[in-house]
This record gives sequence, C-alpha cells and structure tokens, in this order.
Amino acid sequence: MSGDARVPTGVASIDRLLGGGLETDGVTELYGEGGSGKTLLCLEVAARVAREGAWVLYIDTEGVSLERLTSIGGLPPETVLPRFLLSAPKSLEEQTRAVATACALARGGSRPVGLLVVDSLTYFYRLSLAEPEEDDARLALSLEVADLVAVSRSVGIPVLLTNQVWRNLRTGGLEALGGSFLNHAAKSILRLERLPGARRRVVLEKHRSRPEGSAEFRITSTGLVDGGPD
Repeated sequence: MSGDARVPTGVASIDRLLGGGLETDGVTELYGEGGSGKTLLCLEVAARVAREGAWVLYIDTEGVSLERLTSIGGLPPETVLPRFLLSAPKSLEEQTRAVATACALARGGSRPVGLLVVDSLTYFYRLSLAEPEEDDARLALSLEVADLVAVSRSVGIPVLLTNQVWRNLRTGGLEALGGSFLNHAAKSILRLERLPGARRRVVLEKHRSRPEGSAEFRITSTGLVDGGPD
C-alpha cells in the first residue's frame, strides 16, 4: 500500500477526523483512561479488516473479549475468528517475543496481514516502574516500538497501539505512558475521553497530514457508531 492509503476504522466520525482511516505506513497510538473505548476501537477495526479477508495479528495483555469481537456488526464467529491470530503474553518478556513473532509473520507474507494491534503496549511496562528492572523494561519497550514502526513501513500495514495513562501531579492532567520516544514513533496520536453514558470523544493530537480536532462516537451492543444523544 502507498503512504496515502487508509484503512477505515468503520466509525464514520473517526474516519472523517483521520482523513479516511488509519495510515498504512505508520503507528497510531490510542491512549486514555480505563473505559474510554480504546480496546473497543481496536476490535472495531480488527473485525472490519478480518471481514474483508485480511489477517489480524492481535497481541493482548489485558484480556480481550472474543465474544465482543464477534458481536460487532452481528457477525458470526466463523466470519472473523479464522483470520484473527491472538497472542496473550503474561510478562514483558513474553510480550517482546510476541511482537517479534508478529512482525516476522507480517514480513513473511504467508498470510495477507492487514492489521497489527498491541493492546496494551504499556501494561507490563507500567508494572516495572520504580522497580530495579525499570531501565531494562524501558529498553525492551523501545526496541518493540522500533520493530513495529519498521514493519509498518516495510510491509505497508497499519499498526495500532493502545497506551495507558498516568496523572501528572504537577499539572493535574492525564498523560500517556512511555515517554517521548513513543510519542515520537507514533505518526498519529488519538486521546480517548469518557463522556456521559455511552458517549466518547476522540481527540486527534498528532498527525502528519491532518489538523488537530475531535469527534464523538457511541458504544452500542454491536459496535461503535457516530456520536449523538443516548
């Protein structure tokens, strides 16, 4: 795919914000507090990609619901799951191996991979903070991100990463984990926010060709839809 190609998320308001969807030669980072819709957006894109015949490589560190995946759009499991390759690492070391395996599969070309997801990239990294192994964890995370950026560019597939947040006690605001190297590596950064009820807001903080802006969506039992009243 060319650098101008997009993979639609399936949520019209978000696709308008992104100029058609996720770029195919770069990393998109989603961050926000728990319950803001990060995983649901990943599953929305994954279901769409699998439904169209491409493979999804999904690295899950927090316990994704395959039932939720197959409920999106009312799809039967046999429509999505045969092209959904799930890895569930239990440590940062296992996550590093899972990322390396997924990147190798994408480069190998034996399957037509259309999306690579790591949800959440920083779950195990967060557990290492303020521990003796923090520096090792930071290095491992940076090498994972470098590999993900490289495979996105070389193969031409979108890489979607979710990230956790921490509260900056000096400013009182929520910030993404991972430091400046992750923010630099991601070509697109989306912040997700909780609104009343099922409504959510997505804020485009960084994009190489789109202006900053925001959009709203709603969470329903069969997926995500454009924002509006409950």
